Amino acid sequence: MPIFAGLDVSDKTTHVCVVDADGVVLKRDVVASDPDLLAKWLGNHCPGLARVVLETGPLSTFLYHGLNERSIPVECICARHAKGVLAARVHKSDVHDAEGLAQLARTGWFKRVHMKASATHIDRATLRIRVQLITTRVAMGNQLRGLLKLFGLRLGAVRTPGKRRERLTALYQQRPDLEPLFAPLVTSMEIIEEQLRAFNGN
Repeated sequence: MPIFAGLDVSDKTTHVCVVDADGVVLKRDVVASDPDLLAKWLGNHCPGLARVVLETGPLSTFLYHGLNERSIPVECICARHAKGVLAARVHKSDVHDAEGLAQLARTGWFKRVHMKASATHIDRATLRIRVQLITTRVAMGNQLRGLLKLFGLRLGAVRTPGKRRERLTALYQQRPDLEPLFAPLVTSMEIIEEQLRAFNGN
């Protein structure tokens, strides 16, 4: 007889519920949110496993690909759709949510989410990191200009780290006491710019 499992995932642990083809709960447990440990648990306790269901969330990509690589028949479903189904249950808890997901796995009444390949997520993460570095660099540059104006100093149009250093050296001659004050900010900007050059070099 085929059996089905629902995984209610949180940051550290995952509530697991297993049901049979008639919807009868066979087993419940709590397992670390790790694909290797989950795959081993499912392999040990779920002979005839037909389908495993988990919701979209922060760990869904990691767990989906990890379980799929370990030959677990896993599906990731739309959390918004699942929320409507799970909200109908009388008692809202991780245990009951896992059971609700197991019942969805059994019936097939869910909206499957296409999970992109791992390489796509690497490209996306690379892009987001680069955007964050650029955003931070711009914000720090604006902060530097604004703070200098508090002391009547203008950085002017500087488009390279070298030009910025030259301009700051000239400004520090007017206010030597400001150099150690601004040093952490300037050093942080230079580190970020170094990381951006490394990104661009790749």
